[in-house]
Amino acid sequence: MMSETSKKRSQDFLKVADQFKLGVLVTEKSHPVTAELSQTAKRSTSDALRLLFEVDNDVMNKYREWSATDSPRRVADTLRDAIKAGGKVFFTGCGSTGRLSIQLASIWRDFWQKQRAAGLANTEGWEDRAFSVMAGGDFALIKSVEGFEDFTQFGKKQIADLGVGKGDVVFAITEGGETSFVIGTAWQGLESGAKVYFVYNNPDDILCEHVQRSREVIQEPRIEDINLTTGPMSITGSTRMQATTIQLAVMLTVLEMVIRDLMAEFYAEKNVTDTFLPEPQKGVCHIFSSDDVPAQFREKLIEMHSTLLTKSLCDDLARLVEMEERVYRADHKNNYFANVIGVDVLTDTTERSPTYCTPPFRKFDDTSAAESWAFLYVPYEGSDAAWNWILKKAPSCVEWTEDEVRALVPEDKFERTWEIVQKISTKELMRFRIGTDGIANRPLGAGDSAVGILTEPEMDSLTSPDGFHRKQLEAARTGGADTGLIFFGSKDGVAKAAEFVKGWSPETISVLVPVPQTDFLLDGVTRAGAKMLLNALSTCTMVRLGRVLGNVMIWLVASNLKLIDRSTRYICELTGLGYQEANELLFEVVEYVEPRMKADQKYPPIVGVSVMRAKYNLSNEDAEKKLLAELG
Repeated sequence: MMSETSKKRSQDFLKVADQFKLGVLVTEKSHPVTAELSQTAKRSTSDALRLLFEVDNDVMNKYREWSATDSPRRVADTLRDAIKAGGKVFFTGCGSTGRLSIQLASIWRDFWQKQRAAGLANTEGWEDRAFSVMAGGDFALIKSVEGFEDFTQFGKKQIADLGVGKGDVVFAITEGGETSFVIGTAWQGLESGAKVYFVYNNPDDILCEHVQRSREVIQEPRIEDINLTTGPMSITGSTRMQATTIQLAVMLTVLEMVIRDLMAEFYAEKNVTDTFLPEPQKGVCHIFSSDDVPAQFREKLIEMHSTLLTKSLCDDLARLVEMEERVYRADHKNNYFANVIGVDVLTDTTERSPTYCTPPFRKFDDTSAAESWAFLYVPYEGSDAAWNWILKKAPSCVEWTEDEVRALVPEDKFERTWEIVQKISTKELMRFRIGTDGIANRPLGAGDSAVGILTEPEMDSLTSPDGFHRKQLEAARTGGADTGLIFFGSKDGVAKAAEFVKGWSPETISVLVPVPQTDFLLDGVTRAGAKMLLNALSTCTMVRLGRVLGNVMIWLVASNLKLIDRSTRYICELTGLGYQEANELLFEVVEYVEPRMKADQKYPPIVGVSVMRAKYNLSNEDAEKKLLAELG
């Protein structure tokens, strides 16, 4: 018997379902290359990884197309002129694009902080001109915030609270092109007098025909569109894959061009040398103009992708996938250790939970929550220092008052929204101890694993006896855990890393990634390569664990309206039920597992339990037992 609560929640969704029935979108379609990904992964992990990397060809093709237009130059000029005139830049997004927005702002700030630390003064506060606006605030970088992306008014308020105004530039980034929160930031930016770019990954004609809120933005002449459609995702609907990869590459190209222009002008005006530029970028502003950046980025990105496709790299990465699979299957844990690309690793690790229903990051003092499968640590003592390092600033979390929340949502949504807002403050974020003071909370032993992830400039962290990566991997190995290493560097750097590991810890599974050498100030090709590799690592691990069928993620969490629609569609496809009946069943199962979800405890896949109930006419409890028995 359906409860009144479940019935009302289903009825409320069905009233607005037409706005969120997104199965027609290209990003929701199945990619033919990975149609039998789960079957391939059972036979060969390496072959499955290669399929995932093959789909990244779509990213290469879109980047070729975009870089050959005048868009890079026009967008970079607009942003450069805004920064020079005292304006700010806002990157906005939710979910994957929200974490991308945080990453972009962090990369921008990191560059200027390094210049300042090296003695380059009077850069007119450029460091503080970049802001990220993620649905749910910076808290959502480490844990998905339920439902925030569904409210246009939330996006408007978050960007308004940060002071967007005339002369600023807003990049409203949404993979599907239909996210209410991001659309809200675009409208608020426009209303405040900012220049707004709408960055998205679905064809205009489909969005305009089927999604009114998207049509209104796309057809607004004062908003400039940057359409980066690559096609279906390698995992159906998982826009953290190719959609976010192309957005990262494009935005880093624009930022590289802007920073080169600013530095070149600064050098000329101040009559300074390139003393303050780190190797190997010294002299870059004198050798290359920013006009060359798109062509250089294109060439090196394609070279990076070709490296990822090689059999030797896929074979090495397969060993790491299978190590993590063994750890998680046995209910053990894995710790990642990173520094320079810590925000990249954190992004990938966080996204596993809402995508594949894995236990999210656990707060250090929450003993009732399930242990996180994977966690990240950076080499900074204390939560404040660690989070400031990741973000390159103090965290900016949602700290709304009760009255502010009441003004944003209908009365029937207030209680749940206020409950969520109270859990995503800066104080709550500090309970995720990602600094060295948190390592003692997750001691590693037999059956566990540790993976160090680093780039060539931080090689000493591996080779020095006191280096962070070396000490943590040695401690893990001493405790009986398996160890792995992912290293990005030049061919010479890779050779040195290989020689060191051979003599130091030959049993460590090493994935040594040669990165094309560039003169880029932001090392964008390395970041794009790391994105593709980490996507493949985490995705293939989940495929091997049975969380994907073909290329469909059957363990997704119905945490927002888009995912409720996707879950409902999957139930329809797997059971033959009509949309309304499938949706009612979905909400019954949501109510059944929700107490465990809220407590961050283990819970079964909602779609899977729903399918078992429909197919075999079972209760929730019996459906869960049958599903888990079939999954092994």
